Amino acid sequence: MIHAAVSMSALGLGLGLLLGLAARRFHVETPPIVDEIDGILPGTNCGACGYPGCRGLAEAMAEGSAPVTACPPGGRDVALQLAAIVVPDADPETALSGMAEAEPTVAFIFEDHCTGCMKCFKRCPTDAIIGANKQIHTVVVDACIGCDACIEVCPTEAIVKRVKPTTLRGWYWTKPQSAFDADSRENAA
Repeated sequence: MIHAAVSMSALGLGLGLLLGLAARRFHVETPPIVDEIDGILPGTNCGACGYPGCRGLAEAMAEGSAPVTACPPGGRDVALQLAAIVVPDADPETALSGMAEAEPTVAFIFEDHCTGCMKCFKRCPTDAIIGANKQIHTVVVDACIGCDACIEVCPTEAIVKRVKPTTLRGWYWTKPQSAFDADSRENAA
């Protein structure tokens, strides 16, 4: 019994040292901009951008092959932060010129169509769906990022995308326009 424990410990120690040496020998440095971009992205790895997770999108943005508006769950705020990093010399608003001013969306489950198959529950990257096997599911609006992952896998098409409802926690006053801004826009036209 002691010989087996000693041999397994020696084997584990030897393989651990081998893996440690291999990690140091074959380590690949990533550019610091990739880490900075990855820190700004939501980190949910939902795949709504078309890349394999947020790290893949960060690498593509650092190379210049992905636009700063590629993250739908992040929205306009994340795109503005990314534009300041990826295109520091340009005006962030011009980098976002193609991005439509859209309201945030969330998933909504029609409970009378839900069969409780758990496919949406397993696919949600933020655990925004609550429910159990063969029971009706519902969405926690504050946790949903609107990535469409659950909509794609629902076999009964019980999940749709809706505009995120305004609550007291998320409501804010719109910025009023000054008379000077309105006059300058009329003169420019």
